[in-house]
Amino acid sequence: MTTVKIGPHLVGAGEQPFVVAEMSGNHNGDLGRALSIVDAVAASGAHALKLQTYRPDTITIDVDTPAFRISGGHELWGGQNLYRLYERAHTPYEWHGPIVERARERGLTVFSSPFDPSAVELLEGLDVPAYKIASSELVDLPLIRLVAGTGKPLVISTGMATLAEIDAAVRTARDGGAGGIVLLACTAAYPAPPADSNLRRIPVLADAFGVPVGLSDHTPGIGVPVASVALGACFIEKHVTLDRGDGGVDSDFSLHPDELAALVVESARAHAALGGTAVGPTPAEREGLRFRRSLFVVADVRAGDEVTTANVRSIRPAGGLPPVEIDRVLGRTFTTDVPRGTPLSWDLV
Repeated sequence: MTTVKIGPHLVGAGEQPFVVAEMSGNHNGDLGRALSIVDAVAASGAHALKLQTYRPDTITIDVDTPAFRISGGHELWGGQNLYRLYERAHTPYEWHGPIVERARERGLTVFSSPFDPSAVELLEGLDVPAYKIASSELVDLPLIRLVAGTGKPLVISTGMATLAEIDAAVRTARDGGAGGIVLLACTAAYPAPPADSNLRRIPVLADAFGVPVGLSDHTPGIGVPVASVALGACFIEKHVTLDRGDGGVDSDFSLHPDELAALVVESARAHAALGGTAVGPTPAEREGLRFRRSLFVVADVRAGDEVTTANVRSIRPAGGLPPVEIDRVLGRTFTTDVPRGTPLSWDLV
């Protein structure tokens, strides 16, 4: 399994999970708020900030027919017109420079999802170290070919995609010259039910395509992404907001900064917990081995006294005969005087 370098970070099996905070439209149309989100992400300990780079007219057109509206039953955006939604959610091109500069000042790696050639041109001018292909754009092979031509790593989200569609995207990225590929398991629902996460597909994707695999997660909280680490996820992307109660376009399924900080800690802890496959005492258990049960003399005895359950018992600590030997020693006699608290050995009976 290969690793992929995104900025200074290695992403792959064996590496600590790479935690990426997605700003999306949670800036609520306010550059100051966008910069505050950058600061909060940096303070959380997350490794990277991700943006989305589009204008309403580069991702759709201003038409208000049923095909251009979200279905009425959608939990967050029911009945909304696509153009109006993207107008509200987009990050203006002129904000990208200040946001990228602030992120770099705060020690964050910063990259974005481009949605058309103008976005790639803008992001190349800012020298981002990688690109993300959003789930809905996985089928836009010309866009993938264009982005791969930068020679930078591509992170490809696989929400809604079949294996055949993922294969076509991966082949296009490789043939186009991408400097590494990371696939993200994803459920492209907003918010996504945890039961639809299907985390067991993570090792399937890793085996099928031979690339690092992570998770782009839209479920509430951090339980699903932390669990994904046990299945091999080495990249975790979550939306972040300053306040879920402020009505931000994605705020309902976004993390608060303190939750993002908890995700950084707990995903690293989950990764450390994977350990190896050896069965047996670990270095941390050395002290515990001293306090396993063994047979001890628990009452003062004299030579010739019979071994009984009143003067020999299985207790903590270790050091005496194994507890299984109790039936072999009961009824024997002591060969010498033995004080209480002495580990029982064969030479004493």
